[in-house]
Amino acid sequence: MATQSTEEYLEAIYKLGGEREPLAISVLAERLSVSSPSVSEMARKLAEQGLASYEPYKGVTLTAEGQARALAVIRRHRLWERFLTDTLGFSWDQVHDEACRLEHVTSPLVEERLAEFLETPQTCPHGHPMPTAQGKVTVEAARPLSALEPGQRGVVLWVPEEKVEMLQYLTALGLKPQATVQVEAVAPFQGPLTVRIGEAWHPLGWEVASQIMVRLL
Repeated sequence: MATQSTEEYLEAIYKLGGEREPLAISVLAERLSVSSPSVSEMARKLAEQGLASYEPYKGVTLTAEGQARALAVIRRHRLWERFLTDTLGFSWDQVHDEACRLEHVTSPLVEERLAEFLETPQTCPHGHPMPTAQGKVTVEAARPLSALEPGQRGVVLWVPEEKVEMLQYLTALGLKPQATVQVEAVAPFQGPLTVRIGEAWHPLGWEVASQIMVRLL
């Protein structure tokens, strides 16, 4: 049975793109707030378990089994986020840490009943797609809001789930999944965007806009 630490590593590697290509140890260390030597040691352990391949100075990549384990953890996490918001009334900026605790102690039976209770949700509250019980996930083609040009409109698909202050800010703007946003102006050199949400115009920093993924209309 995978330990909590193993599951956290698999989840982080997957979310950072390590299911497709080698992920640099330094990037993973920064995400998990641990030292690079500690990450290298865990990468070697994952490789020994057949969950990843690891090459020093190149990085770590999940194997098919590692991807399946990662998606199982992500599914439990997103189901709990959905339950906490939809059923218990938590706001979307409160649920990430709570779901992190619950995802590691959820049995397959509880996961199944939770999905049934929630009527098989397709996304988490932040818009990220929900992996199926069979370990499949469909990710809609998206582009960052910062890539849109003046006059273009998009529908918000997903936003970062871990940044509490950003989520609170996006709530105030009404920038949630399925909201329609139009870019009115873009300042040069990665300057702020002026966006219209509903009938309101707002300035939006390029760094924030680059993390909001949209479907172009």
